[in-house]
Amino acid sequence: MKTRNLILLAAFIWVALSAFAPNAKNEYKANKEESKIEWLGKKVTGEHNGHITLKDGTLEMEDGKLVGGEFVIDMTSITNEDLKDEEYNAKLVGHLKSDDFFGVETYPTASFVITEVSQKSNTKYDIKGDLTIKGKTHAIEFPAEIVMLDDQVVSTATIIIDRSKYDVKYGSGSFFDGLGDKMIYDDFELSVRLVANK
Repeated sequence: MKTRNLILLAAFIWVALSAFAPNAKNEYKANKEESKIEWLGKKVTGEHNGHITLKDGTLEMEDGKLVGGEFVIDMTSITNEDLKDEEYNAKLVGHLKSDDFFGVETYPTASFVITEVSQKSNTKYDIKGDLTIKGKTHAIEFPAEIVMLDDQVVSTATIIIDRSKYDVKYGSGSFFDGLGDKMIYDDFELSVRLVANK
């Protein structure tokens, strides 16, 4: 009987301690107003740049280290910053939103899910994940810097994406011959500053 009571007491203590043990894994929600995504696309004769808005997202931290996360990007929010003529600007943005490029009427969002994280130093990480654009998902990887500031995480990264993998074909030398100086390079760049709060 005494042994049985001791086992029950030990089980009770274990359950109680488990209930009040601190959760080392914490979720940080993206601050859409403070986060920023800038895009840069290049062609033979020049380049264009602009912004795109984060719709939603979270970073998962464990013991102060990044372990996961997922994000949704609002593809309908694409803007252009380099064309000052309003008519040309609207024409370019409309073209980027069309089926020639990102087809935002059918695919209003893109997403990224972190699948693997490798910490290289205190703030340096290599990140792998699945990027979905126009309903097509491919694995990408890139380096990132992640800094914890009290109840906030700030992450910065430059990400190179091959648009040809996501059925973004317009002006691509991977799909069309004889484009000459009308060719648009397949790789485009995203400069990301993600701010997430606990």
